[in-house]
Amino acid sequence: MRLLKQNIERDGSGTVTLLPEESEDMWHAYNLIAPNDLLYASAIRRIVKESATGSTSSQRVRTVLLIRVTGVEFDAQAGQLHVSGRVSGDHQFVKNGAFHTLDLELQRQFTLEKSDGWDSVALDVVREAVKQDKEGTVPAVVMQEGLANICLITEHQTILKQRVETGVPKKRAGRSGDHDKGMDRFFQVTLETLLRHVDITQPRPLLLASPGFTAAGFQKYIIDEATRTGNKAVLSNKSNFVVVHSSSGHLHSLNEVLKSQAVLSKLKDTKYAKETSCMDEFMTLLRKDDGRAWYGPTEVEKAVEKGAVGPSGVLLINNSLFRSQEIGTRKRWVSLVDTVREGGGEAKILSSDHESGKRLEGLGGIAAILTFPLMDLDEDEETEEEDTPDGTNGEPII
Repeated sequence: MRLLKQNIERDGSGTVTLLPEESEDMWHAYNLIAPNDLLYASAIRRIVKESATGSTSSQRVRTVLLIRVTGVEFDAQAGQLHVSGRVSGDHQFVKNGAFHTLDLELQRQFTLEKSDGWDSVALDVVREAVKQDKEGTVPAVVMQEGLANICLITEHQTILKQRVETGVPKKRAGRSGDHDKGMDRFFQVTLETLLRHVDITQPRPLLLASPGFTAAGFQKYIIDEATRTGNKAVLSNKSNFVVVHSSSGHLHSLNEVLKSQAVLSKLKDTKYAKETSCMDEFMTLLRKDDGRAWYGPTEVEKAVEKGAVGPSGVLLINNSLFRSQEIGTRKRWVSLVDTVREGGGEAKILSSDHESGKRLEGLGGIAAILTFPLMDLDEDEETEEEDTPDGTNGEPII
């Protein structure tokens, strides 16, 4: 994402103009645009004209519209973002207040004005989107006989690029040749598809996962093909091919693959691995039940209020909480993040599209590792003092 213009005042009012340059930029835009925001972007409208004789004709014209956002839909696989809303202000082709959906596109800029001002979390999303030193994307193939899912694991999401399915005859006594030919054909199609989406000569991990020996067989096929064709770049990178076990070749098995120590050691410097490590640390402390790990909105807010998420403390919060259509709800979580950071603690906003974020979602979307232990945060506080038998609330009688 390229930042073209930023005009934000001290009170948080103002606009930001951005240019999406790659598919993941749409993911950042999805996390940035919220209901009631003002969005100014390119649009195509169908215009109907009536002639003096009463006949009508229509044409599609490209124009620029300003809308007040009512909803945002994101197609992660296609990298498309559809933003619906009401047209704000008078326009040559569209009436004020008419509904319209803007399809944000790569290489087409848009300007955004936050309805309630630019808070710290929204500005963090902008900084994350435009930073130049992005961590590398890690490709993965999750497979079983006849089925392969080719994925890209980015800093913020897992993208399915293509699914490969070919028929492989079952292995039968005396007729293993049909099965072997079927597997060779399957490996050939999978490799051709993989090469269309991924440069496997880059010095980065390539994850190959399957039940049984399918992934190991595919690794051997890649190396044999590179040897046969004299592809030295692939052969020099073969040490980065990581074969791991998965329960199936379906996409959901990628979650267990990304938890394996072999994979985590290869991805240790990526944002994904750091988030996974932090969630693992939280779950370990939670099992110890020593008062240093708490989850749930009420419990975590109590801990922050008591100053227990300070230096060496960590707030874990799911980014889906900031997409709430209720402005008050979003303000609640932004304020919590700001309080933790001001107190010297660390606030990690986890991606709901990664396994660590999904684990956190199962805990209410929010958790914390405390600087010092606190007990009984999940108990309701007494709102009234108990009366003593003499009805004096325990106060001395004067």
